[in-house]
Amino acid sequence: MEYSISSSLDKIPKSGIRRLFDLAQNMEGVISLGIGEPDFNTPQNIVDAAIKALKENKTYYAPNSGLLELRKAVSEKMKLDNKIDVSENEILITVGGGEALSLAIQSTIKTGDEIIVPSPSFVAYSPTILLSGGKPIEVECKEEENFILNPDSLEESITENTNLLIINTPSNPTGAVMEKKDLEKIADIVQEYNLKVISDEVYEKLIYDGKIHTSMASLNGMENNVITINSFSKTYSMTGWRVGYLSSKDETLFERMLKLHMYGPVCNNTFAQFGALEALKGPQDSVYQMRDEFEKRRDLLLKRIKEMNGVNAIKPEGAFYLFMNISETGMKSDEFSERLLNEEKVVTVPGSAFGPYSNNFVRLAYPLKAEKINEACDRINKFLSKN
Repeated sequence: MEYSISSSLDKIPKSGIRRLFDLAQNMEGVISLGIGEPDFNTPQNIVDAAIKALKENKTYYAPNSGLLELRKAVSEKMKLDNKIDVSENEILITVGGGEALSLAIQSTIKTGDEIIVPSPSFVAYSPTILLSGGKPIEVECKEEENFILNPDSLEESITENTNLLIINTPSNPTGAVMEKKDLEKIADIVQEYNLKVISDEVYEKLIYDGKIHTSMASLNGMENNVITINSFSKTYSMTGWRVGYLSSKDETLFERMLKLHMYGPVCNNTFAQFGALEALKGPQDSVYQMRDEFEKRRDLLLKRIKEMNGVNAIKPEGAFYLFMNISETGMKSDEFSERLLNEEKVVTVPGSAFGPYSNNFVRLAYPLKAEKINEACDRINKFLSKN
């Protein structure tokens, strides 16, 4: 089988998210429910720690795997919060969660391997698999099952070529949260077929209604099967800092990921890592304040949607997205999003960007103030009343 990154790039369409943002750039008065980014500033103590590092000339290369003190802090955090017993030598600091994802996929699979992706899925999963020489197998997660991966559907999709499963909880784009009982059923299948798992947990702190996050690698017998990836971007509103991390207890696999990282970015930027260290070691008030604010915004958006005709949505339990069902409008997601933008200047992301089973949905992101959410909903309601 012939494979190259260049030829794979030709098969990957331009991001469905960026296309609408490009259209919106030249419009005035646009309200965006599109981009997945907290609207809070990075907490000042984190900013001050990075500035202090700069002033102290901590601007040289960091170790390839990341600052030792940061890796130790991540290790402590993972033991305490995630119940995952990993040492600082099993943690790699990456250029955001995006690089962590790429390293995990590229280091794990071989050309032609099949990777199971619960769908709807984050827009980067399938393209990254294709660029890595793999074959994404998207398994539908149904709305009536709260967008949670069905164990039977998973098992039916496994073949002799299946190598890897990607789990994302809380989910982008649906906000679905997999509880411990859900993950345990999946873990049994993973162990039976000896699969590797990438557990994408970048929204772990944004879970609502008192629910608790469970990490796949914390389950009995799963320690060596799972690569856990995470990021400071969402938890601490540090999207532009580009600091993420991954952990794996599989020594051979970890060394492969480290080697690939060494021949790519080499290391993450040093002063940003000092900011990340302060994020973990400093006060956590901002994390909970942001979560509580997002929960209020979710409730407001859900209330407004329930008052509309032709659309509906189930309650997302995490992240800051709501996956709105538009099937009653008779429009598919691309038409709905493009017309809503052109007619009412509201940006949404068409479900088609998140896989083949999502064309009857659009994603609404709610990291914006309540008055903007209300104004956006007024415009959506007006759009629906005309169509």
